[in-house]
Amino acid sequence: MTDTHELDPEDRKIVTLARSARARNGVPEGAAVRDETGRTYVAGTVDLPSLKLSAVQTAVAMAVASGAKALEAAAVVTDAGTASDADRAAVADLGGPGTPVLVAGPDGVVRLTVTAG
Repeated sequence: MTDTHELDPEDRKIVTLARSARARNGVPEGAAVRDETGRTYVAGTVDLPSLKLSAVQTAVAMAVASGAKALEAAAVVTDAGTASDADRAAVADLGGPGTPVLVAGPDGVVRLTVTAG
């Protein structure tokens, strides 16, 4: 496990933003992604009758809709043990297969880092 204080400041920022989105919205997951220009996109889980997206998928969609061409990193705050295959695939679609996905618990402690794809 990695305390967020041990992370690069930009990675710590996206973990903190993801954690805040989860808490603020009362959703199962919060996520944040950082694009190639350093802009961040923050989202929570979407669970509507006609639309279901994980927090990571929503954050990636927000980045794409805002004109991002690539991702540098992603973070998800979740009770799950790792990032889902679908989340890793969404990050890889925009960031490429080596893009890091930081997986943190609700306490903000990064449990592991996986790569997209």
